[in-house]
Amino acid sequence: MISSLDISTSALVAQRTRLNAISGNIANMSSLTDETGAANPYKARQVVFQTDATVSDDQGVAGVKVKEILQDQSGPQYRYQPNHPLAIQDGKWKGYVAYPNIDLTTQMVDALETTRAYEANVGVIEISKNMGRERLTILA
Repeated sequence: MISSLDISTSALVAQRTRLNAISGNIANMSSLTDETGAANPYKARQVVFQTDATVSDDQGVAGVKVKEILQDQSGPQYRYQPNHPLAIQDGKWKGYVAYPNIDLTTQMVDALETTRAYEANVGVIEISKNMGRERLTILA
C-alpha cells in the first residue's frame, strides 16, 4: 500500500511541475523581452517525464519524475507593427515585432489534461488510504 502512495505522490509532483510550466507559458504570452531587457521573446517550456525506478512496487510498476524541461526551439511569431518600440529596424523583418510562439488553446488543453491527471492521482491516494483503513478495521 505504501508503494502505491509513493507512486501516486511522484506523479503529483511531476504534474505540479508541468502545470507550473504551462502557467508560465500562458503568463508570458506577451513577453517580448528577456530578463536583461533585450528584445528576445519568451520561449515556451515543455516538461518531459520519465519513469522513476527508485519509486516502484513488487509488480514492477514504477513512479514518474521530471526528466527535463525543454525550451521551444521554433521561431517567434512576427506581427507588423512599425511604430512599436521593439520593432525590428532592418533586414527581412523590418517593421515587425517578434512575439512568443505560444498557442493559448494548446496550453489550455495541456493544463486541463494535467489537472485531470493530478485529480486521478489524488483519487488513487484516497482509495489507498480507505483500503488501509478497512484493512485495519478487519484486523482489529
